[in-house]
Amino acid sequence: MGGAFRVFIAGFAGAAITVASAQAGGFSRGTADTDILFEEGNFSMRAGATAVAPQRGYSTINGVAATDPNYTNTYYVPTGAIKLNLTDNARCAGTYTQPYGASSSYGPQAIAAGLIDGSGLVSRDFTTDEFGLTCALMFNDVGSFSVGSGRLSLIGGVFIENFTYAEVVQFQGAVITGALLAAGQPALVAGAIGGTLNGTQGTLSFDGGYNPGYRFGIAYEIPEIAARVQLLYRSQVTHNPAGTFATAADFLAGGTGTSLGNGTLPQSVELRAQTGVAPGTLVFGSVKWTDWSVLQTLNYTVTGGALPGVRNLEFFWQDGWTVTGGVGRQFTDWMSGSVSLTWDKGVSTTEDVFTDTWTLATGVEFRGERASLQLGGAISHLAGGSVAAEAAVGAGGPGDTFAYTVGSDWSYAVGGRFVVNW
Repeated sequence: MGGAFRVFIAGFAGAAITVASAQAGGFSRGTADTDILFEEGNFSMRAGATAVAPQRGYSTINGVAATDPNYTNTYYVPTGAIKLNLTDNARCAGTYTQPYGASSSYGPQAIAAGLIDGSGLVSRDFTTDEFGLTCALMFNDVGSFSVGSGRLSLIGGVFIENFTYAEVVQFQGAVITGALLAAGQPALVAGAIGGTLNGTQGTLSFDGGYNPGYRFGIAYEIPEIAARVQLLYRSQVTHNPAGTFATAADFLAGGTGTSLGNGTLPQSVELRAQTGVAPGTLVFGSVKWTDWSVLQTLNYTVTGGALPGVRNLEFFWQDGWTVTGGVGRQFTDWMSGSVSLTWDKGVSTTEDVFTDTWTLATGVEFRGERASLQLGGAISHLAGGSVAAEAAVGAGGPGDTFAYTVGSDWSYAVGGRFVVNW
């Protein structure tokens, strides 16, 4: 394999992998670009973004054909990384991405169905930002093969991650009044709050600030054939976000309620591998386990305001697995392309429909002497699914507020990344 191919190979599949990972399972979105550590040269910079348009909508709601539009919103995943060689054998990279997120807006049919327990969900938005610093210590000539000598890398770093969440609900006044009466509120107070809230909306919001996490791993390379095997661990992060729960009846209670939440975002382990198989041709693959079973509920307590109390958001997720395989080809000294197929195991059990996903992604890179442009696109098939209603209104446990089904849906993504090396 020629020297030009070895230089090119470090980042050629980036656009395809980036757009595929932006549609990964659960709340997964972006992945920190720690692979920049393997770029040749003393300095490297990569920056880009991916736009994802999932087309998920209800097929039926409580056994009736759904008329609402798709409830999933288009979202954008930024990514950036800067790598600097400290010595011949040590290098560090600063990274930024949004590792987790979700965004949805619901139509009138779904909102009305949710009013059975007093509040119908109008919209939900959740994002995280991650800033990281990861370093690699590299040892050359670790093993010798007929195709060349090996290089061992020890990888470690830290990151900080925030947590922001906003949820808007619409209230059913009569149900709220009944719940307040059952909780022991005087009839006059319960009636006033229920009457004021009827048909209005409330907003629950959290802003968790930044909490620390860490990652570490190991990699082994044979540069002459562009071979690399890498194992990377990312820690979980526990968040205790503070926020507010604002409603139209807060003036009756002397002000807006304050909220305090508690939840954990998962740890993960990923094994990545690649190797050249012919001049200008590379195959690559990865297997990733994500500990989504840690996300059973997001618990929060509202103090003050019109509707104080202890509540939770239920998920009851199971662990996720993501498997990717692909091939890349260098067409000329300045142009190359790749294609990959990803399967992501659904994480839902009883509460929602984060189902199995198959993603076909492709990317192309145009490379100059010091800079390159990567462009990619992907299409995902989302398996259908169903959710049963809770055993009783407000009972909690398995099931959603109302029963629904979704069919086989699609998601689309496009992305780009600019790369500079010297």
